[in-house]
Amino acid sequence: MADENNTDEREEEKISPWQQMIDNPFLLLFIGVAMPTVFYTLWGVMEIASLPVAPY
Repeated sequence: MADENNTDEREEEKISPWQQMIDNPFLLLFIGVAMPTVFYTLWGVMEIASLPVAPY
């Protein structure tokens, strides 16, 4: 009887959307590639924009 109650409690427990997202390895791979790409691209654009204009 005690074992049946434990399995019923586990089945009723819902998995949160955050846990489902973190459990997805492909989403983590995408985030791990996309975040540095966006960060370094923005950093590069800011560096280029901050360069002084060369005189002629």
